[in-house]
Amino acid sequence: MYEWLPQFITSMVVILVVLHLCLGAAAYLILLERKVCAWTQDRIGPNRVGPMGLLQPLADGLKLFVKEEFVPRGVDRLLFLLAPALTVIPALIGFVVIPWGGYLEFSDGSRVSIMGADINIGVIYLIAATSLGVYGVGLGGWASNNKYSFLGGLRASAQMISYEIPMGLALLCVVLTAGTLLPQEIVSKQLGGQWYLLQQPLAAILFYICLLAEAGRAPFDLAEAEQELIAGWHTEYSSMKWALFFMGEYVHLVVGSAFFATLFMGGWSINPVTGWDLPQSGSIWLILLQFGIVLGKVFLLVFLTMMVRWTLPRFRFDQLMKLAWEGLIPLSLLVLLMTSVFVYLGWTEWLWAGSLGCLALIWLILPWLPGSSGVNRRVPLVGSRFSHPTPDRGP
Repeated sequence: MYEWLPQFITSMVVILVVLHLCLGAAAYLILLERKVCAWTQDRIGPNRVGPMGLLQPLADGLKLFVKEEFVPRGVDRLLFLLAPALTVIPALIGFVVIPWGGYLEFSDGSRVSIMGADINIGVIYLIAATSLGVYGVGLGGWASNNKYSFLGGLRASAQMISYEIPMGLALLCVVLTAGTLLPQEIVSKQLGGQWYLLQQPLAAILFYICLLAEAGRAPFDLAEAEQELIAGWHTEYSSMKWALFFMGEYVHLVVGSAFFATLFMGGWSINPVTGWDLPQSGSIWLILLQFGIVLGKVFLLVFLTMMVRWTLPRFRFDQLMKLAWEGLIPLSLLVLLMTSVFVYLGWTEWLWAGSLGCLALIWLILPWLPGSSGVNRRVPLVGSRFSHPTPDRGP
């Protein structure tokens, strides 16, 4: 028997299972989002199609399949048809390096890893694959021959470029601490110690904020701001081409949440502090338990993302860019410098104190930094609470 065959079969099974889970999740997460939206707004939400509205995604999919395809006049037809695929394909190839479980042990002592591809540059591959989604958005906006779509594509491109920098720097903090690019090894480092969410809370917050921006989720959905750009880059799309954009968004959300759980929440770890935890290798029952724990963490992160969308207002585009270049990038550089020094000195157990020190340093030097140009000043409007007219004292 070939030595590579068990791992190959395991990888194919993991890819097929997770791929179909992602495709099903893209449909039912839309239903969950509509339910969460209704809950936050004190409404009922979809409840007509099937029990508790559970068949609503099937009805929506059937409607999109039979809906008329519309291609506007003057579009670049090839790129117009290619853009939705370039959005969803990078999302569907990123999950292969996520460890959905530990190692499955066989009776002969051999073992296989529960992931699609156990490569030595797994973290870099995932970042590179997911960053390709911006090409679909940019090409869709440009090929639509629509000014609003073009502006949406430009906004998405500028946003992706800006927020990939602090995301990469926050990721480097984890890589320096773990000393490896292997996702399985990053998880194993947290099994015997603390979750990196507790060790490096500042890097985790930075990474999560950039995750929202990379996925185009509110409050960073400026590329499709309906008040300004109708529907953004997908204004001219209809039927299944339109649905592919949203499938890519929700698959990005699932893969990004799984990536966050791997980097900062210990994967299938159930003990965030030092102590007993699940073993990394075992029987099929242990693997199923680990897989369920990872899916549970992904669901919690997705639910948090939905609550953020229906709680926080959308940024203005100048505020979004200012947050990246004047806030997140300098802060992530400071956190990376702190992590490098602590790792070099062997103080990895005190990285949480370093994060608090970074916040204290920012609080001390912030008053001495150059002020902004006043883009967020309150405009006095007659009749508003920001307007303070001088009272009329008479002649």
